[in-house]
Amino acid sequence: MSTKSSNPDHRRSITGVNRNGLALGIKRGHQTEQRNVAERPSRRKGRSSQRNTLVKSVVREVAGFAPYERRALELIRNSKDKKGRKFLKARLGTLRRAKGKMEYLTNVVAEQRRTGH
Repeated sequence: MSTKSSNPDHRRSITGVNRNGLALGIKRGHQTEQRNVAERPSRRKGRSSQRNTLVKSVVREVAGFAPYERRALELIRNSKDKKGRKFLKARLGTLRRAKGKMEYLTNVVAEQRRTGH
């Protein structure tokens, strides 16, 4: 019977551990250097660029809010947060999206109160 583990990564060391060239012990194994690997594009997915942020803000300023967003804003202004969240969930499909939109619209209402609109 084999003494190796069933894990295919059994030969890989813990990242950041400098191996000492000995055959036994925690730091056992052939001495190697940690490689500096470039960041994968998939790690950047979803991150907003300055250009996209600017474009989105201009579009929001010109186009305004969608009808369902205006209705949700009214519910938030009238302290009906739970009803507003349920309404947004029905329109957007998931509770996570509804929470994000709710947070955004709540910040819009707070900003409008600060500026006095």
